[in-house]
Amino acid sequence: MLYKEYSVQLTFREQWRDERLQFDDLGGQVRYLTLTDPEKIWKPDLFFSNEKEGHFHNIIMPNVLLRIHPNGDVLYSIRISLVLSCPMDLKFYPLDKQTCSILMASYGYTTEDLVFLWKEGDPVQVTKNLHLPRFTLERFFTDYCTSRTNTGEYSCLKVDLLFKREFSYYLIQIYIPCCMLVIVSWVSFWLDQNAVPARVSLGVTTLLTMATQTSGINASLPPVSYTKAIDVWTGVCLTFVFGALLEFALVNYASRSDAHKKSAKEQQKKQWELEHAALEADHLEDGATTFAMVTASFLDI
Repeated sequence: MLYKEYSVQLTFREQWRDERLQFDDLGGQVRYLTLTDPEKIWKPDLFFSNEKEGHFHNIIMPNVLLRIHPNGDVLYSIRISLVLSCPMDLKFYPLDKQTCSILMASYGYTTEDLVFLWKEGDPVQVTKNLHLPRFTLERFFTDYCTSRTNTGEYSCLKVDLLFKREFSYYLIQIYIPCCMLVIVSWVSFWLDQNAVPARVSLGVTTLLTMATQTSGINASLPPVSYTKAIDVWTGVCLTFVFGALLEFALVNYASRSDAHKKSAKEQQKKQWELEHAALEADHLEDGATTFAMVTASFLDI
């Protein structure tokens, strides 16, 4: 299954009654007739309206069966491989569910000439133990999709297939690696603030790895105009990783600012101590000079 399309291989069977094909069963001895060339009788002009590509299977023999019963009932069975369109909504990717349809309609006959009906009982059967890559078929249901155009009303049958995306693949490939990158980026919180090369290398490496992971995820998806759930997840993880790097830059800046302020205060303190010591020296020198003058005065007396 790809974006906007999916492939399916099916055995298509339809039954109708054509009274022109009635024949004598010879007292119950003939149960039915088998035709090898289905083009020799009339068949409903059914087509798959959402088909993009398709082909029949012819190995080893054409996989076609046509049986005619004595009362005119016809069974037509053929094996077909189809590529069908399936518009998808990826808003909740990869936690999304997708509904894809198989549309079968009459190409030329209106409902006045031809009406398609689902067979009573179990008209759609799915292979047991069906395994799909990245998806699980949860359920399916049948419906009618009769359409009206300018040329008339046309009978249509529809099968809706509900697919759920497998989360385990994305858990291993996306969610766990993103969580590990965020945790690794937070390791820098426990590194010494002076270990600049180690913290810068760790922050830049995890940021680039997270950006690469985000680009790889988006590369595997088609471009859409709306935000997907995976975009929110990767955006939050990228914000956490970038925040760890930004935190280191702020802490380093604050640490250097504190160091500069502390150094300036120490220089001011040393300068004040030097000035104070110089003033005290001046006072001592002035005191010694005064004492010497007083002593000299006493000697004169």
